[in-house]
Amino acid sequence: MRKTFFILFSFLIAGSSLRAAYLLIPMDDSQKNHLKAYGIAYWALKGELEIQWLLNYRGGSFLIPNAKPLSTECTIRGVSYEVVSDAQANSILAEIANPEVNMDAVKLEKAPKVAVYSPKSKQPWDDAVTLVLTYAEIPYDIVYDEEIMTDKLKEYDWLHLHHEDFTGQYGRFYAQFSQAAWYQAEVKENETMAKKLGFEKTSQLKLAVAKRINDFVFGGGFLFAMCSATDSYDIALAAEGVDICAAIYDHDAADPKMNEKLDYSKGYAFENYKLKENPVEYEFSTIDTYPTRSQQYGMTKENDLFTLFDFSAKWDPVPTMLCQNHTSTIHGFWGQTVAFNKTFIKKNVLILGESKAFSEARYIHGEKGKGTWSFYGGHDPEDYYHRVEDPPTDLSLHPNSPGYRLILNNILFPAAKKKKQKT
Repeated sequence: MRKTFFILFSFLIAGSSLRAAYLLIPMDDSQKNHLKAYGIAYWALKGELEIQWLLNYRGGSFLIPNAKPLSTECTIRGVSYEVVSDAQANSILAEIANPEVNMDAVKLEKAPKVAVYSPKSKQPWDDAVTLVLTYAEIPYDIVYDEEIMTDKLKEYDWLHLHHEDFTGQYGRFYAQFSQAAWYQAEVKENETMAKKLGFEKTSQLKLAVAKRINDFVFGGGFLFAMCSATDSYDIALAAEGVDICAAIYDHDAADPKMNEKLDYSKGYAFENYKLKENPVEYEFSTIDTYPTRSQQYGMTKENDLFTLFDFSAKWDPVPTMLCQNHTSTIHGFWGQTVAFNKTFIKKNVLILGESKAFSEARYIHGEKGKGTWSFYGGHDPEDYYHRVEDPPTDLSLHPNSPGYRLILNNILFPAAKKKKQKT
């Protein structure tokens, strides 16, 4: 049945090309549902239809050969579209190709296979990426430690790290939640899994998982992480061979010289930071700006904003893709790891979004081997505080969320045809 659909879909596409018409899915303020528009792009790619992603043209619009199933699907999902003739499409592409304008057209060729690293048991918080993938109707698989350690990652192109602590300290929730049933269940499940996979401690298992993920990226995979999965992942890699967990987490004492033994070269994004040695402090290190942003800088919900950088579409297509939006100013939002202190960001890391007023980076990107990674601070772009056990965000109330758009830019990024670097 599925094969028949794709044959029919391809036939209709071929027929539509003879009529020389296209669908333009605008991504500026005229779009009724930006988030589901990404789902339409993914759906079209699954039908083996090539898409032109028009960088910086009307908010990063999509140009797709017209076909009745495509326009019908847009209507069903509430996505705005415009039918344009072949001549109109050529005119748009000519405008974009003008060397005087900061635009470019990038071909999207294949729908990436998506995995989310997340525990199978229910946790007392949701995850922005799984929420938006579900809302946009983009399919994904859940993988966790056992799948990672049995090399299932080779089946995927794109991996998201769910709200996670790769250091083995259970999110440093001990002081507030050590007596909570969910916390105790999480500790038991992780310790059981560690033993099952041949490790004495959760921290040793999480390091092994982090190294397998590193192999995935190095070999050409695309990694995306938010909240505590960002800095804890980097710290786990840098702390290889060093016990940074207090006895309340792994039943023996931490190395008192832990900060002298970190190897920052093993991490992706950060260097010269210091680990927090108080085991009940709700913080991993000095990377995160969580402790100081309100007290020191006077951050409020009203002035918590960050700005996306304006990259050259023709010369820097990768960061341009990752920053596509209908606004360059995004409302900030909290998380266990809310933002990154720019003092500790490595020089070769691209800052995609920052708050200049508060000297913090919110959205960063880099390369590792043949692959790439993006780190996005904060937990939920449409729930400013989003505390433990808060209900999940209803994205039908936020179909045009610019903060959630940044996540979906990363989803489509692996589908882009690679361009030769300009010299």
